Amino acid sequence: DVQLQASGGGLVQPGGSLRLSCVGSGFTFDDYGIGWVRQAPGKEREGVSCISSSGRSTFDEEFVKGRFTISRDNAKNTVSLQMVSLQPEDAAVYYCAAATLCPGIVAGRKSHEYDFFGQGTQVTVSS
Repeated sequence: DVQLQASGGGLVQPGGSLRLSCVGSGFTFDDYGIGWVRQAPGKEREGVSCISSSGRSTFDEEFVKGRFTISRDNAKNTVSLQMVSLQPEDAAVYYCAAATLCPGIVAGRKSHEYDFFGQGTQVTVSS
């Protein structure tokens, strides 16, 4: 079975940091761009960051540039998202997702539109 297993969410104070991890299985991991999307209650799902299959290119939404860093280790089938300077507006369920190409560079595709998704991990930012 194709699986994307996300972990690392939790409760953090404003200005704090978290590191999310995603482990893929059941597919050829290094054939896929891997990214993160998030969804807060009452809001639409939105793309956050994506890293190309090789790891040579990353694509970040404007609202996370300078704060979130995505990386991958294809030998371990793992993608990580290091998040710093977290703010209450970053609170959401974060989902790991995969696509042949990072959706942000595909004409007509929105940044949250991936081929398949894993289960989410909750990030709460509150004092």
